[in-house]
Amino acid sequence: MAWVILVFAGLSEIAWAIGLKYSAGFSQPVASLITIICLVLSFVLLGVSLKSLPLSLAYGVWVGIGTIGSVIAGALLFGEQMNAVKLVSILLIMAGIVGIKLSSS
Repeated sequence: MAWVILVFAGLSEIAWAIGLKYSAGFSQPVASLITIICLVLSFVLLGVSLKSLPLSLAYGVWVGIGTIGSVIAGALLFGEQMNAVKLVSILLIMAGIVGIKLSSS
């Protein structure tokens, strides 16, 4: 169950990162509120997952999900450039997450 919670924590991290963009420096009230809710939810879920997962594993996966998701969201939602270097970098982050998981078993 901790893994499911951790995945939702990572997805919430992506949501608040996207929300930051839409909040336009917290000048948009609805987007700002949604961003804050997602931020709190992300931290709470990460904290819950840390009850049974090692810090290095949980935090690494959480950050990785957020980073990968934010890069993909930036490309899809905001037209940010996606090139070979970014794609390889995402794959390296994914490999790092897998490596952390394998070393923590």
